[in-house]
Amino acid sequence: MVGTELITTDEMRRADAAAIRAGTPGLTLMHRAGEAVAERARALAGEGRILVLCGPGNNGGDGFVAARILAEAGREVAVALLGGRDALKGDAAAAAAEWTGPVTDASQADPAGSALVIDALFGAGLSRPLDGAAASLVERVNAAGVPVLAVDVPSGLDGDTGMADGAVVAATETVTFLRRKPGHLLLPGRRLCGPVTVAGIGIPDAIVAGLGAQAHVNGPDLWGTAFPRLAEESHKYTRGHAVVLSGPAHRTGAARLAARGALRIGAGLVTVLSPTPALAENAAQLTAIMLKPCDDADDLDDTLTDERLNAIVAGPGLGSGAPTRDLVRVATEAGRGLVLDADALTSFSAKADELAEMIAAGDAQAVATPHEGEFARLFKGVAAVPLKGSKLVRARAAATFLGAVVVLKGPDTVIAAPDGRAAINANGTPWLGTAGSGDVLCGFIGGLLAQGMAPFDAACAAVWLHAAAARRHGPGLISEDLPEMMPGVLGDVLEEIGRVRGAALDAQGERGTPYPVTSEPV
Repeated sequence: MVGTELITTDEMRRADAAAIRAGTPGLTLMHRAGEAVAERARALAGEGRILVLCGPGNNGGDGFVAARILAEAGREVAVALLGGRDALKGDAAAAAAEWTGPVTDASQADPAGSALVIDALFGAGLSRPLDGAAASLVERVNAAGVPVLAVDVPSGLDGDTGMADGAVVAATETVTFLRRKPGHLLLPGRRLCGPVTVAGIGIPDAIVAGLGAQAHVNGPDLWGTAFPRLAEESHKYTRGHAVVLSGPAHRTGAARLAARGALRIGAGLVTVLSPTPALAENAAQLTAIMLKPCDDADDLDDTLTDERLNAIVAGPGLGSGAPTRDLVRVATEAGRGLVLDADALTSFSAKADELAEMIAAGDAQAVATPHEGEFARLFKGVAAVPLKGSKLVRARAAATFLGAVVVLKGPDTVIAAPDGRAAINANGTPWLGTAGSGDVLCGFIGGLLAQGMAPFDAACAAVWLHAAAARRHGPGLISEDLPEMMPGVLGDVLEEIGRVRGAALDAQGERGTPYPVTSEPV
């Protein structure tokens, strides 16, 4: 998973310290960071003055380096410092000493009319709202209407949470170093950063690996090696059998959407378990998906004696209340792959402890997929799970409490596992804001669980593929379109996974094997 890590501000400090201990001077790291900023500035700035706003710490030192490099390249550069020059310390002071031009007071700086503003005021480690002269300066930058290149993160943004409490620079682009931070992907940070360039400043991947980072950017690089692959001898029974619990008559559409999603993402068989009064309604619209009556928890218990049914999707359109809680109890006791969404979660509003006990007792391989409203209802009154603040912190706390993977949905969906692993999705799109898209996502997760993916990997892959399908379709998307986009999306992803795998094998002196004929994991 090299390159997928999201590192916290503390982990970045530890990486810098480790690189310095290994023999790379801190000023060298600062020079490399400043060079990366100058390179992006040259690409972004039109003709005219580049205003570099420097802060009192190492972020400001990066700005001084960038200013020097840009001036040496013939650009008109103005440098403004927030605070006194004599207050700079260490590498930042050394970088400032290399700048031979004038330095003005940033509290009086006027960004208007600049070709570009480089925001090197405060980095990702800022943990308090900006105030006073700093806040006023940020407000002037935002009002000036000129391009802004942020160094590390836009000033005023919390790099760990993506939250902005008070004034924060709205950047056109951001340059960060080594790896992205969680705040680059979590909203509103993602919107405030603009496109993010990650500059490798010479810190080895081995140092990053030693940090033990638990958060990652979601994408095929994270879960590709675990993605299901077909062997020549594969058949429908080797590809798993997912079951989806249907709601009552006139509320069956959500279950069918989930079932279609499970089938399209590769489950060998999918069965909808339907209340008897809704059988005709479901049968009228199902073809490749099988149908079986299931009227209550006892029926579900009887059905699950067939151990080939290895993944269960419960919640979409199921109805809220005690009967649904009974169905969930039976599903958890079966110890299969289990996706809980919508009504299956709402039925446990303010009863999260009861759900956690069911999951633990049944050893279910569970994935819960709440949106923010369901999350707040489910964990109401649970002291261990905050309902406000960092989305990453909240999702991790929920996963630990439930003993299940939690997919906290939204434009910046977070997938968290009970062991602390987490992924933040970066390819979401507003086109997914349509009725039933979450039901299809449940089916995608269930279909991957049926094929043997572990819950965290299955959830991460399904979330990314769900968004990729929406992007492939584009405007006019409705939920029924999502499964139909999956063959093309899977084709592209599997080709890329195979190419990367083949390159890795070739590098080891082995021959890669194309997707359809390998019996080995990716």
